[in-house]
Amino acid sequence: MNLSHLDLHITNWLHNYAISNALNGFVVGVSGGVDSALTSSLCASTGLETHLIELPIHQDKSQSERAISHMKFLKEKYDNVKTQRIDLSDVFDNLSSTLKLEIKGNNTKLSLANTRARLRMTTLYGHAQNHGLLVVGTGNKIEDFGVGFFTKYGDGGVDISPIADLYKSEVYLLARHKGVSKSILDAAPTDGLWDDQRNDEDQIGASYEELEKAMKWSKNNEWDHSRNNLNTIEGYLNLTEREKEVLMIFANHQKINAHKMSPVPVCKVPSIVRKLN
Repeated sequence: MNLSHLDLHITNWLHNYAISNALNGFVVGVSGGVDSALTSSLCASTGLETHLIELPIHQDKSQSERAISHMKFLKEKYDNVKTQRIDLSDVFDNLSSTLKLEIKGNNTKLSLANTRARLRMTTLYGHAQNHGLLVVGTGNKIEDFGVGFFTKYGDGGVDISPIADLYKSEVYLLARHKGVSKSILDAAPTDGLWDDQRNDEDQIGASYEELEKAMKWSKNNEWDHSRNNLNTIEGYLNLTEREKEVLMIFANHQKINAHKMSPVPVCKVPSIVRKLN
């Protein structure tokens, strides 16, 4: 892979999309992770107005420090970059108190975690509309089209997705090429939606490297997990037990999160129904 060509391709795509839609540039939520670091770097490279916003909600100190450091790095490197920190902790606490959710174990915890992502989305769109900017997604191919590891109408609520066709391994390669710091490259991937230290691998049950292999295997073998018996697919029996386990983890997440990765269902009303009196 020629990283310089990939860099130029995505940068040009971003630039052309903004210009063709008569918008001034981009706004990116910067979390301290590699995906948002790469995305913000690519946006900054366009030369168009690029607003980087850290949106902490009771955030782990190390995550905030990485985010702030990265935004400072880009602001010093590019004249078109503006940075801001909007602490949403009090907003989240007030909303949580107002919601008065009935405590139902993990469902309640997950609901509140996703509420954090949706508050960030709302903030980014408020800022974007005020400045004539596009809200830029930071999801990679595994998250957006593999296991659906994002919050519906949270970090999944964006205008454009410049790195959604990149596997996580490709994200790391391009991020390194763009000069993203070692502290971000070495940090364990996390969605930052929980008060504890859980990372993405803890939540999904497999690493991005393992999921990438599973996603490629499924594609290469044209495996539709909803219909096919794995034992009938040539090569399946040659997989290790862990590879088989990860394949099932991948398939399960893809199944339960299919609603996130598909268009919103629309009830079509037949003509005959419309004509009934």
